[in-house]
This record gives sequence, structure tokens and C-alpha cells, in this order.
Amino acid sequence: MKKITTFALGLLLAGVSFASDMTPVGTWRSIDDKTGAAKAQIVISDKGGVLSGRIEKLLRKEADQNAVCEKCTDDRKGKPMVGLEIIRGAKKADGKDVWEDGKILDPESGKNYTLRLTPKDGGSKLDVRGSVLGIGRTQTWVRVK
Repeated sequence: MKKITTFALGLLLAGVSFASDMTPVGTWRSIDDKTGAAKAQIVISDKGGVLSGRIEKLLRKEADQNAVCEKCTDDRKGKPMVGLEIIRGAKKADGKDVWEDGKILDPESGKNYTLRLTPKDGGSKLDVRGSVLGIGRTQTWVRVK
């Protein structure tokens, strides 16, 4: 009986671990959808069911770690890229492993897009879709372990 209980507990804990990976919360490496190169490391956090994400590190070889968001048009204008909040307000959709209703900033253009985050491959990848009026593009980010 003890072996069965231990086995069941192990399965339960494995399930909890797996479920926690099916969330955008964590550290991600953004990948340029045109070149396939790593662009930045982003940390997504959850505060009361609302997600936000900040650039933790710029990864391109030529990136200036002291750069500021010159093209931003809101409260982020002139703020350092490292530490810049690029994801705001995403919430989990009812009954789905999808987070939406937020915004994502492209700091290179200064534009904000409607956001949808969808964990894939057991939470090891994240489809990040930015769009305006339903037209947009999707990048796949990779979880940093």
C-alpha cells in the first residue's frame, strides 16, 4: 500500500510541475521570426492574475545594453531597454491555456499590439502573437531553464 501511495504522490507532484509549466510565467528567450536569432531575454510575471513582462537582457551581439526606447510614445519613452516593460495586462482566457487582452510593445518601432500568449510543447515554448485589427504575426519564444 505504501508503494502505491508513494507512486500516486509522485504522479500528483509531476502533474503539478507540468501544469505550472503551461503558463507564460517565467524567463523566455525571444527569437527573431525573420532571422531565427535570439533577440532578448524576457521575464514574465503574474500579479493577481495579470501578466507583465520585462526585458532582462539584450542578446544580439551588436546590442547596446545601455540603449533606451527612443521610439516609444508613452510612459516608456527614453527608458532603458533593459528593464523595459514590454508586456502589460494579459489575462488567462476562461477554460483555455491562452492569455490575452493585453498589449505587447515592439521597442524597435515603438508600436503597441494586441497580445495573445499560448504555451506550447509542454510549456517549453511560447507562441507570442501581436496584432492590430486581427492582422499580425507570431513569434515563438523558448523557455530558459
